Amino acid sequence: MTRESDDRRRIETSIDRAAARIGSVWRLHSFVTANPLSGFEDEPFHRAVAEGERLFGGRGYPHPSVFRQAWEDGRIAPDVLREELEAHGIDEEPEALLDELAAAEAERDRGGETDDATAAVDRVLSKWLAAFLDEGEATWPMPNREDGFYAAWRQVAPHDGDVPGCDDADDLPETAIEALESVLGDYPEGRWVDILEHHLAALPGWSGFVKQRVDDDDAWQETYPITMAEYLAVRLTLSELLDAPIEPDDTDPDDAEEDVPLPEVWLTAWEKSYRRRLLEGIDDSVTESSHGDGERPAAQLVFCIDTRSEIIRRHVEDQGPYETHGYAGFFGIPMQYRGYDSDAVADACPPIVEAEHLVTDEPDTDYDRAEKTTYDRWHGLVRATRKHFKRLKTNVVAAFPFVEGAGTAYGSALVARTLAPAAISELDDAVDDRIPSPHEFCSPTIEYPRMSHEEKVEYARTAFQLMGWTEFARLVVFTGHSSHTTNNPFDSSLDCGACAGNPGGPNARVLAEICNDEDVRAALRERGFEIPEDTVFLAGEHNTTTDEITLFDDGIPESHREDLESLREDLERARAGSAAERTPSVDDPDDAVTEVKRKAADWAETRPEWGLAGNASFVIGPRELTDDRNLDGRAFLHSYDWSTDPDGEALELIMLGPLVVTQWINNQYYFATVDNGVYGSGSKITQNPVGNVGVVQGNGGDLMTGLPLQSLKLDDERPFHQPLRLTAVIHAPVERVTEILREHEDVRELLDNGWIGDLTVVDPERDNESFHYAGDLEWASDAETATVPERTTPVATSPAED
Repeated sequence: MTRESDDRRRIETSIDRAAARIGSVWRLHSFVTANPLSGFEDEPFHRAVAEGERLFGGRGYPHPSVFRQAWEDGRIAPDVLREELEAHGIDEEPEALLDELAAAEAERDRGGETDDATAAVDRVLSKWLAAFLDEGEATWPMPNREDGFYAAWRQVAPHDGDVPGCDDADDLPETAIEALESVLGDYPEGRWVDILEHHLAALPGWSGFVKQRVDDDDAWQETYPITMAEYLAVRLTLSELLDAPIEPDDTDPDDAEEDVPLPEVWLTAWEKSYRRRLLEGIDDSVTESSHGDGERPAAQLVFCIDTRSEIIRRHVEDQGPYETHGYAGFFGIPMQYRGYDSDAVADACPPIVEAEHLVTDEPDTDYDRAEKTTYDRWHGLVRATRKHFKRLKTNVVAAFPFVEGAGTAYGSALVARTLAPAAISELDDAVDDRIPSPHEFCSPTIEYPRMSHEEKVEYARTAFQLMGWTEFARLVVFTGHSSHTTNNPFDSSLDCGACAGNPGGPNARVLAEICNDEDVRAALRERGFEIPEDTVFLAGEHNTTTDEITLFDDGIPESHREDLESLREDLERARAGSAAERTPSVDDPDDAVTEVKRKAADWAETRPEWGLAGNASFVIGPRELTDDRNLDGRAFLHSYDWSTDPDGEALELIMLGPLVVTQWINNQYYFATVDNGVYGSGSKITQNPVGNVGVVQGNGGDLMTGLPLQSLKLDDERPFHQPLRLTAVIHAPVERVTEILREHEDVRELLDNGWIGDLTVVDPERDNESFHYAGDLEWASDAETATVPERTTPVATSPAED
């Protein structure tokens, strides 16, 4: 190995180690919720938040005023708090402790600010990152992007008045590695990781976006490549040219961080109080699901496990003999999706799942040509008009005449949207009634690679196995979900997280089509799933903003039309009930429907819906555990019947997939609430979209990484989302859960380190006694600590873990 290649290897190894601490950031139009401190999940929660404060400057626990409000509202039970304080050797009164927290917070607020030179580096680097990483928004793109970030920046740097001491590109090192060698060579190799980590953490939004783009290696990355080495080379070069510090201050966490800090004691007491209330609502008479008891339901509807589904499911069940079930919203189909008449391809499965198929909407062989023609003409006109207006607005010569000529029309439209959003909503409905949707003349087509018969059978089998199905209604509806808002850069954060921030309807349509395949059904019957001849599968999509459920009923036989119309009427009544629950200020359910539609159309509405704000728990078990309980839209619900899963294979898949993803969602909401400026994205009012990839605050700076405060808070100070770590409840034999944790260290680590606040197993083999996970594969019952005996028959592991 040459000296040059050895130096490159050592630098790249240091970069990889430093980048491991930086969370990934996805494009805003495909918003993926993720734990912003995911790089620290191998550490206990309290040490990780201390590291987060050191690197990013972010608060890791709720503000003392939030704890005080929770205490005064009774959300923290006095006896639970007392027990938690005693367990940590604290005997002071709660009021005195709250005062102590407030004093510590005041001291924290007096911390130092970024020096001017470092601020200049951040500003200049952000400017060029925004230009280079632009994805089609800029009218005049940065030149030479195809050569890579460092090479392109090296060519423009001499023309940038903000970059001193650089009159010619030859004044800068020729390659990114040479630039890094030039700077890092002045420091001992043992300091490299700390230096690189410090500079990646300076702009965690941009560095996290670069990290994710490198990992995705999509079309933009292939055309305009950027690497972490190039990013760091530009940053360190700018730091030298602008005389900014290269090394971080030596501010390692002190020894006190070995002990759990007082804020975490309060947090844990709050979480345990919530857990108690949740378990009090669990029906402890349920030992297994009543599904398959011979009473055939009028229809079965499978919703995403999303917390918003909890509300609509209750109202659907109130309408008649309907079964509702919870399943991850991508419906087990690892796919990418391209809609009809669209060039964009989007992932439609969680980031931990590799998309294996490209699904596109293609016109049916026997489609209604009039419907397609109407759609094409209308949407072609809309696209052409938008493109023309955009060209006029961004053209230097035509901009002023455009304003003069279009001002009156634009002004009238602004007035209408501002003063009469309800009328705009009605107009939208009228247009939708006249213009067919693509699903009316298109079907999902597996474009690449072709889905084999065996894969189709496995996708359907997995769905039924995970939900514990043995019985099928005449109508089975896989119901994805989407949202609708106006003027909202974060609209994808309201769509399906399991579909990578995209609507779940396409996935539902694919699974329905698979399950209607006669060859697939025959194979499923051979595997023990007795699907009746009269069962028809169809897809639907729940608009979580308006609570409308659209049924994709193309292909439904005439024999089921009466069933379908009855279901459609009941879904409308369920919609009204759900909308009324979400808008308590409106008395009449019909008026509530009008109000949620108005919010969706109102471009001044800061909170068209709360999304997953309030999420606090994940219940894995039969619906009967909670079907008579209002969980206030705070619980993820995944159907599971332990009695149909003797080897634990289904539960293992749920714990490895949906449990991990809900932990991401929960921690995204937690951290964005406790420090919205660092782990969220601040107020929508001062945000600006940049590069078609994200938003910045004001006119530049770091790419913001999380949710806006309007998605989390009632106002700047009072949170709507209660910042609690996830409480998970599993209805299964405790030995089964123990073995799964024993086999999968990554999931056990989330529990042992406190990233999942609590795991409780309700054991149907022990009269539904509840066991709290106490760490190190040990459990505590309500009465005493118990080490659960090992299972004699090991749980089968998934193929990926063999």
